[in-house]
Amino acid sequence: MAYKITEECVACGVCLPECPVDAISEGEIYVINPNLCTDCGACAAVCPTDAISGPDKQ
Repeated sequence: MAYKITEECVACGVCLPECPVDAISEGEIYVINPNLCTDCGACAAVCPTDAISGPDKQ
């Protein structure tokens, strides 16, 4: 199961360069493409608002 970005996202952009497969898309809140996400957790580790939840947090 892929990581997901919740409504707590403030679109700061910190997660974008951390994704090794470019699964994150910009927007009002960012979105992770579940078909590309490899569940590495790099995005969640750097999120300043804890807006990214992984398979173990859902």
